[in-house]
Amino acid sequence: MKEYFYELKIGFDEKYKDIVLDLVLALFNEAIEEKKNEIILRSEESLSDIEWALLEFSKKSGIEFAMSLEKKKNQDWIEKYKHSVTPIQVKSFYIHPSWIPPKSDAIDIIIDPALAFGSGHHETTSSSLEAIEDYVKKDDKVLDVGCGSGILAIAAAKKGALVDICDTDPLAIESAKKNFSVNKVSFNKAWIGSVNKAKEEYYDVVIANIIADILIMLSKDLKRALKSGGYLILSGILERYEQSVIKSFDNFDTIARIKKNEWITFVLKKV
Repeated sequence: MKEYFYELKIGFDEKYKDIVLDLVLALFNEAIEEKKNEIILRSEESLSDIEWALLEFSKKSGIEFAMSLEKKKNQDWIEKYKHSVTPIQVKSFYIHPSWIPPKSDAIDIIIDPALAFGSGHHETTSSSLEAIEDYVKKDDKVLDVGCGSGILAIAAAKKGALVDICDTDPLAIESAKKNFSVNKVSFNKAWIGSVNKAKEEYYDVVIANIIADILIMLSKDLKRALKSGGYLILSGILERYEQSVIKSFDNFDTIARIKKNEWITFVLKKV
């Protein structure tokens, strides 16, 4: 752990929260704290590039930000962040940090949010977990595209699936591997890159919790990676983009649509 970390606070009019969050998730995938009209990013790497990108977006969109970038002592926020994190239960999955004990009657998943890319609290993650609960079964072959912390792949592995993971960010793959080890489950293959590197593989379930534009861009490769009769779990979709996503998968049957606030998760079946 480095001695210092960087904290970027982004204030905005609450009516623009979905737009700002969508943009931030596309730019950044470390520690993100959401508030009513503020998003706080924290990283051991400089956040000046993110600040610059948001300023450029502000100029083009007319959406004004109140931003402040500070350098802080690492121990200050790690301890504070630990106390702010609460566990979450999604169906049979109980997601909690390592400093909170497990529940004996649930499927235990340990994720330390301060050190990872996803902890289950965001609507897209929790709805993806619901879909995994209902559509992933023992011995299924599963691919998690854009795995981040690995939380969704770990959930699938805990259900007895054979799991592959991929992400374009090397730090995400490193984080996911550590989380698999902490959770005492294993993955089959892991690679830096996207679903196009799985050309020779055919999966029972493919999970992609990304953003709508990327899901559309990857649609051909996502379709190709799936077995006939297999399920696609697509998440990270703001409600206003759902028709664009569905249009890209119009030869699939829509099995489930899970809506949480402004976020949509689809379960589609390859016919």
